[in-house]
Amino acid sequence: MRKQHNYVQMAINSRILLLSMVVLLPICSVSQEMDNSSLRIKAVNLGGWLVTEGWIKPSLFDGIPNNDFLDGTGLQFQSVTTGKYLCAETGGGTIIVANRTAASGWETFSLWRLNETTFQFRVVNKQFVGLNNNGNGIDVVAVSTTPGKSETFEIVRKSDDKSRVRIRAPNGFFLQAKSEVQVTADFAENSEWGDNDPSVFVMKNSGGLQGEFQVTNGYGPQTAPQIMRNHWNTFIVEDDFKFISTNGLNAVRIPVGWWIASNPTPKPYVEGSLQVLDNAFLWAKKYGVKIIIDLHAAPGSQNGWEHSSSRDGSQEWGKTDENIQQTVDVIEFLTARYAKNPSLYAVELINEPRAPGASQESLNKYYKAGYEAVRKHSNAYVVLSNRLGPADPREFLSLASGFMRSVIDVHYYNLFTSEFDGMTVQQNIDFVQTNRTSQLNHVTTSNGPRILIGEWVAEWKVNGATKEEYQKFAKAQLDVYGRATFGWAYWALKNVNNHWSLEWMIKNGYIKL
Repeated sequence: MRKQHNYVQMAINSRILLLSMVVLLPICSVSQEMDNSSLRIKAVNLGGWLVTEGWIKPSLFDGIPNNDFLDGTGLQFQSVTTGKYLCAETGGGTIIVANRTAASGWETFSLWRLNETTFQFRVVNKQFVGLNNNGNGIDVVAVSTTPGKSETFEIVRKSDDKSRVRIRAPNGFFLQAKSEVQVTADFAENSEWGDNDPSVFVMKNSGGLQGEFQVTNGYGPQTAPQIMRNHWNTFIVEDDFKFISTNGLNAVRIPVGWWIASNPTPKPYVEGSLQVLDNAFLWAKKYGVKIIIDLHAAPGSQNGWEHSSSRDGSQEWGKTDENIQQTVDVIEFLTARYAKNPSLYAVELINEPRAPGASQESLNKYYKAGYEAVRKHSNAYVVLSNRLGPADPREFLSLASGFMRSVIDVHYYNLFTSEFDGMTVQQNIDFVQTNRTSQLNHVTTSNGPRILIGEWVAEWKVNGATKEEYQKFAKAQLDVYGRATFGWAYWALKNVNNHWSLEWMIKNGYIKL
């Protein structure tokens, strides 16, 4: 950019000079902030607040009736008469049989919860279990991709043994394993729950999700609003922003879900999280804290995990232009709402899209449109998240280099993969000092986007580590991640697991900032 005094020399009269100064001063100011901004983010994630993650606060789920039957829970049913598991042949698209000696993917039925006893069962190829519409109408199949009345079942549990169940079909009869290759919905008798009853199954729970969809749909429309609003109003409060501002931190990264921008709020989500975010901006302004808005849950789920509010582990984000545009609209809504608040520092367009389901092509398209949406309203930094899974960590550097005030977000955990199994304290520290330094250098370029380590934690797979060893591990990460050109954000401020709670780590002397 030309220096302002060049224009002064070119000015013919004071009116032109005045006009030049009026036009150019804001531009020069923006440029200087872009090139010479010295603020390096030391942030904490407000995880588990506006986007639920059950492991952060498990008690949030305690009051849900049948809370082991949440959306996305995988159930397996073993016939007491055949001794074999129900199975969607070929993973779906045809009949249900009862002839498998062991249970894995085809034998696992993912719940869509309608209420505490009524469900739809989704199979691995995404069809729903139902009754056939041809022939006798009692054969059990998995052919429909859209669930309706014919795909809605009731699970009846034995009162003194919750693992023994019967499944009532929409025709009023119970499912039975007539043979290993024939499962029908035509058992009308009362049950003694014995091992000679073909309508009785031993149920096994293979696990599931505990995210925003599960908690709100689990409580249902009558109870969920009270539960969620109480959580929002107590989990993070104004005093937390005061704590943040007085303990060496200068920013927060706030995960939000796409539904925050919807009016009316789509079911099963609960209205009100937008007003809570408004409060966060007021508190941040009061205590001089910067905010990174982080779209943690995009419509359709960008990674299939609970923290992106997947209903059943499906990953559907980015597969259509309409879905991408819906996500852009969320970004534009949030940016426009907070553009004039001095605490808005950055907008993260999406969190942890997972390869290969979230393609580079769809993300390139989205990142360009999302960047333009932010720029319509604000000069805040725009953060692009790297993909998790099989992806090149430099794949968005070229794209981001064409953006003004852009940031690439990477997440570093000495967890979640087998390479950290069996590592000693020193090996973990060495990995941070050597491998993480190398990884950080690999994505850092002199003229490219800034780098944010948007998530990290002083937790590892070391059993029985001492406080001093945790302190060393935390310090090693702070030393290395402190060199990230945009900054870092610890995950998270609060967590029932102590080392994942930066508040606990600071108050108990494990981390010093």
